Amino acid sequence: MKTVLIATLTGFIVGLIFAILKLPIPAPPAFAGIAGIIGIYLGFKAFEWMSGFFSL
Repeated sequence: MKTVLIATLTGFIVGLIFAILKLPIPAPPAFAGIAGIIGIYLGFKAFEWMSGFFSL
């Protein structure tokens, strides 16, 4: 849980810095970005799960 809080705080600070400097946000649109991150995580976990059945 500590890692999640640190990651959230870091993202918040980066977002503030980008807003202060009037730069575009360094992330895709909110829902698409979240869906992409979830997809990457699920793909990684699926590979770990499948590697238990196969010699990859």
